[in-house]
Amino acid sequence: MSRSAARDIAFKVLFQIDLVGGESEKVLEDLLDYSLEEGVEVLQEQHRAFASDLVYNTLRHLDVIDACISRFSPEWSIDRMAVADRNLMRLAVAEMLYTDIDSVIAIDEAVEMAKKYGDVDSKGFINAILDKIMEECTDEPGSRN
Repeated sequence: MSRSAARDIAFKVLFQIDLVGGESEKVLEDLLDYSLEEGVEVLQEQHRAFASDLVYNTLRHLDVIDACISRFSPEWSIDRMAVADRNLMRLAVAEMLYTDIDSVIAIDEAVEMAKKYGDVDSKGFINAILDKIMEECTDEPGSRN
């Protein structure tokens, strides 16, 4: 199974923790176990580690990530955003700032997941904010830093 599937699991963990709370390690293990029971293709160990790293990086840097998102979404506070949108952006920003994944890939993955988990306006909203973050907050070519 791919990194996309690992991102999907990481998103579901963040979504659940945001919505109802819980310990990240337990929620992650429960989701991986549930996937096995439902016959979903098993994540390879490297992708399980990737999902785990995404969750922990996001939670570890949540204040910085939320501040970054808020900076580029002045009309929508983090708390007012849809739970799915908020956590898709958190996941993408964590990838952009704290991994060696290209920001364009992180944004594309978030937009694809928004089509699945968000509402009709989610993909455009998420894409616009993440593009601004990439331009202003990353050291990648085309960014202003």
